[in-house]
Amino acid sequence: MTDEEAITEFLNYISKVKSYSDNTLEGYQTDILEFLNFLHSERMAPSLLRIRASIPRNYVSYLSNQGLKTSTIHRKLSSLNSFYNYFYKQEQIKENFFKGVEAPKMEKRLPKMITDDEIIMLFEVCDMETKLGYRNYCILGCLYGCGLRVSELCNMQIKDIDYSARTIRIRGKGSKDRDVVMYEGLDEALKHYISTFRVELLYNSKDLENRYVFLNKNGTQLSRVGVRKILEKLVSDAGEHFHISPHMLRHSFATALLKNGADLRSVQELLGHESLSTTAIYAHVDYKTMQKEYQLSHPRAKRVDVEGKKNWYVGFFLYFNFIFDIMLMFEKKKRSNDYEDKVHRYWCYGIFYARISFLLKSGN
Repeated sequence: MTDEEAITEFLNYISKVKSYSDNTLEGYQTDILEFLNFLHSERMAPSLLRIRASIPRNYVSYLSNQGLKTSTIHRKLSSLNSFYNYFYKQEQIKENFFKGVEAPKMEKRLPKMITDDEIIMLFEVCDMETKLGYRNYCILGCLYGCGLRVSELCNMQIKDIDYSARTIRIRGKGSKDRDVVMYEGLDEALKHYISTFRVELLYNSKDLENRYVFLNKNGTQLSRVGVRKILEKLVSDAGEHFHISPHMLRHSFATALLKNGADLRSVQELLGHESLSTTAIYAHVDYKTMQKEYQLSHPRAKRVDVEGKKNWYVGFFLYFNFIFDIMLMFEKKKRSNDYEDKVHRYWCYGIFYARISFLLKSGN
């Protein structure tokens, strides 16, 4: 079997059996062809299906020396592992040498999100009186309100929307369907957009049977690049300069649900994740939120907090009482210097040191 035949057979398998998207197929093909070029340029092996056990390690070193991100290296190795695993099961090779190959450790990075204020600003900058502005408002509603991937948004069709149940049927990765919930108001916004502004956009298209929900100004299906440009323009129209991407809105959707008490399993279903561990990355909270939750929830923390407030109130009272005594002492000093006033001054000094000691202990 030639290299071209092997690649074609594998791509047909993941396309027809696994139902992977065109973008995923393109990624696999690119990763395999790059590895094939490596084999030829370094004269490592005569063909893809005749490699040695040491070659995967050499390829990892080669990729690392190219300065690629660890996430990119892991993706390429995952593609090759799937490729060789397929031919191992087909008994075309005796062993999958890419199985378990060591790769650089992945950096644990939290998903990038945008703040609540930034999200509100994006919604407010949409011009609801124009067809494109109203469309953009609905796009934000679906990305942030439903947690859609950008490809899922672009492939949404009118028949997928169930207004009575307030849900949208989404075809996700691997052609797996799931229902996402629309928040109150988004269903009405979509209905209005589809019945009015979308019709106006469709007039510019040669294909009047186009059933995709979101169209560009030419009346054709909106692309992923088009969605990214729309978001960037909204940020620019708001007079801001922060980075934004469709996936950041999906991250913000998941985090908002978890921060407000949503069950992790429910969020997994809404996002369409196969593994719960993928969803768990969103279960992070900032330090201030974590500290606040601890103080409100832990019984010991509550008791210490109450004691701390009591000490603060006492200290506050003593401080102003001390200031009053000092003012009184200097007022009497102006009037006389007899024995009685000297005793009063020494008494004030003693009380002053005693109170300072108390405040220091309270602070600890």
